[in-house]
Amino acid sequence: MALLTLSNLGILAVVLPLLYIYTASVAQTRLPMLRNKRICLLIAHPDDEAMFFAPTVLALTRPENGNHVKILCLSSGNADGLGETRKKELVKSGLLLGLRDEKDVLVYDSPDFPDSMTQTWDPSKISSLLSRAFLSPQPTSTSSKKNNNNNDPPTATIDALITFDASGVSGHPNHISLYHGSRHFLSTLQRGRSGWAPPVDLYVLTSVSIARKYTGFLDVFATILSQIFANREKSGRGNPGTLVSVSALAGGRESYGAARTAMTQAHKSQMVWFRWGWIALSRYMYVNDLRLERVKS
Repeated sequence: MALLTLSNLGILAVVLPLLYIYTASVAQTRLPMLRNKRICLLIAHPDDEAMFFAPTVLALTRPENGNHVKILCLSSGNADGLGETRKKELVKSGLLLGLRDEKDVLVYDSPDFPDSMTQTWDPSKISSLLSRAFLSPQPTSTSSKKNNNNNDPPTATIDALITFDASGVSGHPNHISLYHGSRHFLSTLQRGRSGWAPPVDLYVLTSVSIARKYTGFLDVFATILSQIFANREKSGRGNPGTLVSVSALAGGRESYGAARTAMTQAHKSQMVWFRWGWIALSRYMYVNDLRLERVKS
């Protein structure tokens, strides 16, 4: 009996990685993905991009997809006095994950957004920051102002905004604040502009149960199954209703190895013992699923 059990475990140890490798190859070539878009990944702390969003960033920055991806981080992660170090680490990580240039990594360090496990950030202040960063310049002449009315479509300098969902993956209040601030931003864009599709599509990273969070690459099977019941209705701009990114186990630019390197080689100041557990066991190092957040004005 014991030999039979060991034999079954041995078979699973071979079959499950092979199934994952096949699933990843199919996902990377056949699942819907944003293409030729200006995209901002909105995060709360340096290392969020590697710990939570690496599969997404690696997929979006494939050269053939033609996207221009930027990272906007609303704190330097200075809780332990390492803010300047962590800014540099974020730039290095972003480049390892496929961003075009170090100028595509922006860190906004303000007392309005302290790195804190207990403080919630004001959604209206996040919205104001996003408006200053991404609203298209408006005409300033008197004649232009007269012609510029609420019948004009809303415009922005990005096509998609990606951030955490209402649970923030880990329940971190800073993560959750980004969700509410992003919704506030989109609602502001659409205010008084009924009848027009929002100029920015908001995608949020799905939070899962603890049981799924720490199953590593095995969670890909539950993720794919969940897409059967997902709302896949496209946005008003014709973009997919869901985005699923699955990294290969090894080899190539779009792999778990690339995500691991971004974390371990770039964010060295954060590599305390429990980070190694996250890197090995977290499904977010292998697979991301994002859903389109539908926001009313």
